[in-house]
Amino acid sequence: MADKQFIKGAVTGVLCVSLVLGGGYVGLQKAGRAGSNVLSDVAVTQKIKYLEDIIDQNYLEDVDEDSLKEGIYTGLLYGLGDPYSRYYTEEEYEEEMRDTEGSYSGIGVSITQNTEGGILVVDCYEGSPADEAGLKANDVITAVNGTDVTEMTPAEVSKMIREKEDGTSILTVYHQEADEPEEITVTLSDVELPTVSYEMLEDSIGYLRITEFTMVTPQQFEDAYKDLQAKGMEKLIVDLRDNPGGVLSSVCDVLRQILPEGLIVYTEDKYGEKQEMKCDGDTPIDIPLAVLVNENSASASEIFAGAVKDYEIGTIVGTTTYGKGIVQSIRQLSDGSAVKLTTAKYFTPKGNDIHKVGITPDVEVKLDASLLNRTDYTHDEDNQLQAAIEAVSRVKRF
Repeated sequence: MADKQFIKGAVTGVLCVSLVLGGGYVGLQKAGRAGSNVLSDVAVTQKIKYLEDIIDQNYLEDVDEDSLKEGIYTGLLYGLGDPYSRYYTEEEYEEEMRDTEGSYSGIGVSITQNTEGGILVVDCYEGSPADEAGLKANDVITAVNGTDVTEMTPAEVSKMIREKEDGTSILTVYHQEADEPEEITVTLSDVELPTVSYEMLEDSIGYLRITEFTMVTPQQFEDAYKDLQAKGMEKLIVDLRDNPGGVLSSVCDVLRQILPEGLIVYTEDKYGEKQEMKCDGDTPIDIPLAVLVNENSASASEIFAGAVKDYEIGTIVGTTTYGKGIVQSIRQLSDGSAVKLTTAKYFTPKGNDIHKVGITPDVEVKLDASLLNRTDYTHDEDNQLQAAIEAVSRVKRF
């Protein structure tokens, strides 16, 4: 699941969300710069029409014209050769926004297809409607409101639950090693996806892990940070390993809670126009700090690590980061669809361009080979975490 999450997030990267609503499909174009003329090329339109005729005359199955149109739009963006730019249908855009916002109307579970039929509960978020109703990770859902779902996809099951008129669904669930199913009643509610987890380690070291930067992350970070302070935290480790990135404003809002006054990051578009994100420095961190990163720490995670490194307020520990120093913007069109394009590069406070380069840690430590295919290792076994503990323990503040 961690690999899938990284791949999805890395494609999102550092995201700026902007909306272009109404007025048809009017794009933004700078004066004096020619736009793309691909679809105004007569040869192109003739070829598309010719391909349509071939499909009409020879394709065996029925043709969905709406799907063909969506395919043309998708192909236009695919032609850029940029893995970070893409076209979204209205439904895909809504799903992307739910992930970006970090909150949605649901029951608070992560699900996938069960290999033996049904829907497997991968995770059940603490305090969610599903958690309070008794659903657990590794449960298998076989029916929703009496309808068998063993042959359905997770998307179809999610839709069934979300679109129930009264917001309440009865799930038929098999718990692990149970012989008989249990019927569990769950009610839709506003669910906030957890992106921050934390605990106090020995020697008053706070450990705070951020899995992704969504719109809810800054508040979750603030709550965790304050709780650790209230518990007597004297040193802090922020774990960004396998964090694929997220929303630009989110990572900036997190950094504003620990940085001194000054520049956080700046972006530059194709016209050389810059946008600076700054910190007023009201609450600079005053305890030893280490930031854990690895080769899967990308985009927004690299903005975090880059700012910490440039201001020399902490030690970067782990392996060189992914190296994604570009920003994507999403623009919604008047029909509900959307397009995501790479629109700018970003630079660390000192002006470093880390795209395809990454951020080199101050203390380079590879994860022990014996742990590479494991997800259940302890803090004591985690040699990268132990190196971070050693790094914050060496720092003396007076």
